[in-house]
Amino acid sequence: MSLDARYDTNGFDGRPSHTGGVLVVADRIREAVETVIEGKPEVVRMALTVLLAEGHLLIEDIPGVGKTMLAKALGRAVDCSVQRVQFTPDLLPSDITGVSVYHQERQEFEFNPGPVFANIVLGDEINRASPKTQSALLECMEEMQVSVDGETRSLERPFMVIATQNPTDMEGTYPLPEAQRDRFMARIAVGYPTPQAELDMIDTHGALSPLDGLAPVADTAEIRAMVAHVQTIHVAPGIRRYAVDLVAATRTAPELRLGASPRATLHLVRAARAYAALEGRAYVVPDDIQALAVPVLAHRLLLSPEAHMERRTTEHIVSDLVARMPIPGPR
Repeated sequence: MSLDARYDTNGFDGRPSHTGGVLVVADRIREAVETVIEGKPEVVRMALTVLLAEGHLLIEDIPGVGKTMLAKALGRAVDCSVQRVQFTPDLLPSDITGVSVYHQERQEFEFNPGPVFANIVLGDEINRASPKTQSALLECMEEMQVSVDGETRSLERPFMVIATQNPTDMEGTYPLPEAQRDRFMARIAVGYPTPQAELDMIDTHGALSPLDGLAPVADTAEIRAMVAHVQTIHVAPGIRRYAVDLVAATRTAPELRLGASPRATLHLVRAARAYAALEGRAYVVPDDIQALAVPVLAHRLLLSPEAHMERRTTEHIVSDLVARMPIPGPR
């Protein structure tokens, strides 16, 4: 019996009829996005993982490495509504959620929906707006709804917020509040391209934007079907305990003054289901949890003053915890 097969229990054979369909559509989206984002397959894979897990993605990196391009490419690859919000210091919460306008002729208020009423919402440079404006996304991201003037309006599925932010040591930035960071399922960095990818970029991006030739390769119905399949991916009891123990370890680590929340545990398991589906499996294995631990957990943690002085990072601490955590058995 293979190592992975030990976690394939309760009648799951690892190759349900829907798994092939998920891979076919996911590969189409991945290939389309990679025509724009060259040489970053793991970054594209993580974006797809978060989409299928019904989460939200935070992309943090320096300007000019393709953060916004990644979000736009994913929105173009799926035939769905996409809205972009440029976060600036003078942006108001109503600029995101919408506002009710009074019509004198009809003598009634009419709600004008904001950009959050879209399937994919790109929040560009989210940490250049004030915390008050950033918090306008909290209800949308957690509860898939918007409350304005005492009325609650539901958002259409799929709904995903892709936010980009510059490092907080750059000018004109506000740190994201802890509650806001905790709503993002994962945080990734694009990073610099390889020299060859940068050479290719000169040819492909020199005259026209590669987004101009990017046509949709999937629609919202296919995404909803893929999300529904991901929710059926099996998570063995041992894997569940592994995820819980790993998150709990962040709460007692001496290098951290704030550990991960129970929401982080849920996000870790949901992301692991999507990650397994993209591997063609109907069950989660420890490798899925380990691969996702840093992007799902690190951005939620706060370092202790001593760890700051030692120039530790939350990514290093999560990696150390993963290395020390015993691998679970199949049950």
